[in-house]
Amino acid sequence: MEQGSSVEVPPYFLCPISLEVMRDPVTLATGITYDRASIERWLFDAAHHATCPVTRTKLAPEDREPTPNHTLRRLIQAWCALHEVERFPTPRPPVDACRVADLVDAGRGAGRQQELAALREIKAIVAESDRNKRCVEATPGAVDFLVSVVRHHATSTSSASKQSAEDLFELGLVDSPTSTSSPEEDALSVIYSLKPSKKNLLRILERNNGDFLDTLVHVLRRPSYRSRTYAILLLKAMVSVMEPARLMTVRTEVVQEVVRVVSDRVSAKAVKAALQVLCRMCPWGRNRVKAVEAGAMTVLVEMLLDEGSRHETELAVVAIDHLCGCAEGRSELVAHPAGLAIVSKKAMRVSLATTESAVRALFAVARHSPTPAVLQEMLTVGVVAKLLLVILQVDSGERTRAKAKELLRMHARVWKDSPCLQAHMKAYYPS
Repeated sequence: MEQGSSVEVPPYFLCPISLEVMRDPVTLATGITYDRASIERWLFDAAHHATCPVTRTKLAPEDREPTPNHTLRRLIQAWCALHEVERFPTPRPPVDACRVADLVDAGRGAGRQQELAALREIKAIVAESDRNKRCVEATPGAVDFLVSVVRHHATSTSSASKQSAEDLFELGLVDSPTSTSSPEEDALSVIYSLKPSKKNLLRILERNNGDFLDTLVHVLRRPSYRSRTYAILLLKAMVSVMEPARLMTVRTEVVQEVVRVVSDRVSAKAVKAALQVLCRMCPWGRNRVKAVEAGAMTVLVEMLLDEGSRHETELAVVAIDHLCGCAEGRSELVAHPAGLAIVSKKAMRVSLATTESAVRALFAVARHSPTPAVLQEMLTVGVVAKLLLVILQVDSGERTRAKAKELLRMHARVWKDSPCLQAHMKAYYPS
């Protein structure tokens, strides 16, 4: 509104939330009018506010659907024309469940082109607003249609790696500047953007007898980084709602592909999600052993050596802590030339959670694998000195300091009077 910047705007044209002229005025059941974009963000964002922002009146579910205020919109348009202010374009009517249902019916069981057209339109609808996301998720059969697209195309093109690069680009299975996304990638992106509720995530798992995780494994094996990113993000959402009994039975292939996402550094977002999936799965059943056998310990140590982001480092150390809960994990950490050194290095450089996890991992190694060679290496690479610093730092956390003291006392006979330990550090060695 640069042309009319010197013109005083009537206060009732301004949205109470954004304090800007309303483009699409809508009125709540309380009688207060807002701009649609602002009030929908208020009502349907992650916080799920259930009140009118101005009156603070609690809104029943049926009262949270705003009504278009056509009269006020016409007044605003007339005012813009009078003061030579650029008029706002006429807003598109809100999408309803009937329209979404029609698209689902058009895409289900149709040919590839019709399916793609329906899928792309649903994707465009979801991208418009949070309200549309709610509408799509609530439409019967919509999520099932998206899941069926992922299952069908992920498995039917699992042999895509045998095709030429040109064919892969045409199918959208490999990222290319000129390629279009594949059907399952579009469907995965929509499912993820819907941020399905716990109830809907569990329903996807139950309706597909757990096979949907296998479907995600097929996608994670693709050469397309975009598809793999969406798949790991959705897998993260899935495992976050799974009960321990179900997590214990996760197939080895799932764990292997999660580790490979980290190893391939698919994307920062994908790596973070994969690390969170590892941390969620490892405490249950034989998932620790599965992860170690998939090369997780080596991948995690190499990640720490590469100095990733703070959050990645924290998650990697937490995952290493989990893996040290089994003999195979401890053996792999000790076997890596930089394993013990890098874990101790990260003990006091990232966060309290990282310090606690690093000390716990070192404690597991020194308690269950205290060979003379391991104890000497811990002394040589500075693990013992780092533990002494941990107990001297007040902000290290009481439990972490207690565990560090216990570990130092456990092997005091080997470490306390060793010439490898600096003289000024020996004064602080716990008795």
